[in-house]
Amino acid sequence: MHIPTIKELTSTYSIDELVSAEEALLEEHSPAIEIGGNDEGEKLTHVLAAIWILRKMGEDAGLSFSQAVRDYTRKVRTSISSD
Repeated sequence: MHIPTIKELTSTYSIDELVSAEEALLEEHSPAIEIGGNDEGEKLTHVLAAIWILRKMGEDAGLSFSQAVRDYTRKVRTSISSD
């Protein structure tokens, strides 16, 4: 997960564009937008994070990108460390 790449996605594309990119990646097609990453898995990770962050910022008006990223990384850490 590369935070600058996620930040670029959130500041450049809409949720709809990111969801379309997610669908393209899941169907093993090339997305219509440029996504940084070493492989399709990393690109998908970046797109999913950007979608989650934008939705979180939309639900919680006034939430900054930095706080939304912290919430996302906390969510990821919790899911990884859950028994």
